[in-house]
Amino acid sequence: MLVVSLLISTLTANLRYQVRISRYRERRSSALFEISRDLSAALTYEQVIDIGKRHLKAMFQAEVALLLPDRQGQLQAAFAQKDAPDFLSLVSLDKAQDIYDQDLAATAGFEQDSGNLQGILYFPLHAPMRTRGVLAIQPQDLRQLSFFEQQRLLLTCVAQIALALERLHYVDVAQETQVAMQSEQLRNSLLSALSHDVRTPLTAIVGLSSMLSSNPSLQEKVRQELADAIQEESLRMNSLVTNLLDMARLHSGGIRLNLNWQMLEDVVGSALRLMSRLLASRPIEINVPLNLPLLEFDAVLMERVLCNLLANVAKYTPPGSPCQIDAVCLGSEVQVSVKDAGPGIPAGMEVTIFEKFTRGETESARTGVGLGLSICRAIIEAHGGRIWAENCREGGARFVFALTMGSPPGGQEITSGIPNAAMDDSA
Repeated sequence: MLVVSLLISTLTANLRYQVRISRYRERRSSALFEISRDLSAALTYEQVIDIGKRHLKAMFQAEVALLLPDRQGQLQAAFAQKDAPDFLSLVSLDKAQDIYDQDLAATAGFEQDSGNLQGILYFPLHAPMRTRGVLAIQPQDLRQLSFFEQQRLLLTCVAQIALALERLHYVDVAQETQVAMQSEQLRNSLLSALSHDVRTPLTAIVGLSSMLSSNPSLQEKVRQELADAIQEESLRMNSLVTNLLDMARLHSGGIRLNLNWQMLEDVVGSALRLMSRLLASRPIEINVPLNLPLLEFDAVLMERVLCNLLANVAKYTPPGSPCQIDAVCLGSEVQVSVKDAGPGIPAGMEVTIFEKFTRGETESARTGVGLGLSICRAIIEAHGGRIWAENCREGGARFVFALTMGSPPGGQEITSGIPNAAMDDSA
């Protein structure tokens, strides 16, 4: 009976020990899962530091500080939010700098020298590419880190923090690279515009004016043709410069909208008059209903939108092909569309075609730098509307912008697109 009782007691003790080990490992796995989950969701260095300090303090009942390098490689104490550790004055920056510079192994932090009276351990934040800093930790009881399992838990947490810091570093690098690429693309597009689309009309103007001045005996018809050509090239260059300036003003917020309640057909008519030279050989169909309500918009900017859309029709569709302008009330907005009979929009470019310096034809002899539609989108969005492009089933492209109708002041009733008072005056 004694042997049996001793055997049972031993087995029971071993079982209880295994239960304690299982519970500890479960708590350790849960702690590692929580810190990994929180670090993977961190978006800033401050969040990583705050998460690392909070979890390590709970796991090891310790004070924690993270020392991160500046651009010169000198370690500086990193504060998470407004939580400054009380023991920061005890942290030896010189010792931490030596560990960071020499890139010591992480296990060296457990080796305590006799002069370390504060019981502060230092661990380099090793990441796959480089060391991201140093972690300083001061446990309340150093004896708890004498166990191998506790050391592994601490080193795993240090590695997780280092990986999170490296991930954020390369996110910043990727963002800076993307911004640099976009800036380089814009710079190249602007240089292309200046070298080709500005230089070409300037060269033509110089050549035509020289021909005109050096041959005083030219016939009146020839002189008129040369003068018309000079005017056309001047207007083309002026349009390009105007687009560049408008884009700069729109994106810098330098343009204020002069909003007034106006009739849409007036703006359509003025845009067609301005573009009459380019659209002279094209049949234009206008479908603007007479009962269209007044809309609140900036007439000058809305005219620019229609002119840019009509200029695209003249530029990218065959000569003599028809163009159609429609306006319709749908719900609480008025949709205005410009439809052409050209080759349509390249597949997949229905959205990107509204970006700056983006053209439907990447390589084309046609002038332009791809700013017209971008300006249209900026103007329409400034009015609180929306604009999009689509291909028609029967062929051609259709550019549509929508404006909110709103309520005209004074509660005027609109008949045939004209206020009653205006109808009485005209009568």
